[in-house]
Amino acid sequence: MRRSNISVFVLLGTASLLSHFVAPAFADCQVISATHGGHWKGEALSMSRALAARSTNELRVQKGWHSVTMSAYQVKPAPFWKMVRPEVSTDVIVGSFITAHTYTTCFTGVVVPYVCTSGSKVCGN
Repeated sequence: MRRSNISVFVLLGTASLLSHFVAPAFADCQVISATHGGHWKGEALSMSRALAARSTNELRVQKGWHSVTMSAYQVKPAPFWKMVRPEVSTDVIVGSFITAHTYTTCFTGVVVPYVCTSGSKVCGN
């Protein structure tokens, strides 16, 4: 093999190897939020988190990502009945619950006793 062919082979091999380490640094990210209501706080909380996980998977498929990471991200709580309650005031918030994957704010609802909104920053590559 001539010297120029070896140089090209080494250069291509190095570029391929670097792409595995550099690509995650340029991951595409989006913020998602999911809101769900329930008759008790635990129901609204778990369903809101489940919807966030489902939205994450749908985003992964839509974007064609091989893998995703979810990290907690605080989003504005989203009421169902915006005509009655355009936004959630602090006096109706009953708690915030943070995990590695979701930041969830729960509040008293208009139609159901509890509503929770979960937020996540989803990054894929």
